Amino acid sequence: MLSNDTSTAPIWHKLVRIAVRLVVIAALVFVVTICVDHISAKLALFESDAAARAMTGLLVTVLIGYALLLAIPFVPGVEIGLAVLVIQGMEAAPFVYVATVSGLFLSFCIGQYAPLDSLIRFFAGFSFHRLCHLLERIKTTPRDQRLAAMEHRLPKWAATFLCDYRYVTLGLSLSLPGNIALGGGGGSLLAAVLSRLFQSRVVLLTLVIATAPVPLIVWIWGAAVLT
Repeated sequence: MLSNDTSTAPIWHKLVRIAVRLVVIAALVFVVTICVDHISAKLALFESDAAARAMTGLLVTVLIGYALLLAIPFVPGVEIGLAVLVIQGMEAAPFVYVATVSGLFLSFCIGQYAPLDSLIRFFAGFSFHRLCHLLERIKTTPRDQRLAAMEHRLPKWAATFLCDYRYVTLGLSLSLPGNIALGGGGGSLLAAVLSRLFQSRVVLLTLVIATAPVPLIVWIWGAAVLT
């Protein structure tokens, strides 16, 4: 149940609490922006002779940053992976692939194992009451009952894809053009796994399969296929 403190607190107290959260979010967005710019600058060094002598360390730095950014919703981290593939070609393809799977699986783990009580308190601070009630139902309803309720509410054709073949749907959403509007790969995973209807090992297998085509193509035919 949502705490009664949120509903009975003075309006100014609510506004201050929301303002503090917005400042924190703005600061996080600023930090992420700085990180994206920093990694983009590192990418530019790949073409310099000086960077060629320290290529391994530079590549590891970029790929770690790429994996972390990929786990953050609405951050276009996939463009960094594509840039590495274009610049470095087939030699970098296996490393980009591993970084992609790692970043997306990190996003899944955050959504899968984040305490629902903490999420409910966080969203309650922004007065997202419908989302809080949804998370409460997820917390208190057994998994099989949640899945049955979803199948009952959706049209039959949608239930087939979103429930019976939810792992296939999840894999397709990761490679859907323009999926940044849905939060990107990290955002799609977070939104999906908050339902707690996905098993970790199956999601990992889904990621391994869904993210393989582009790195595999570059590994076999080279970066020219992307240009």
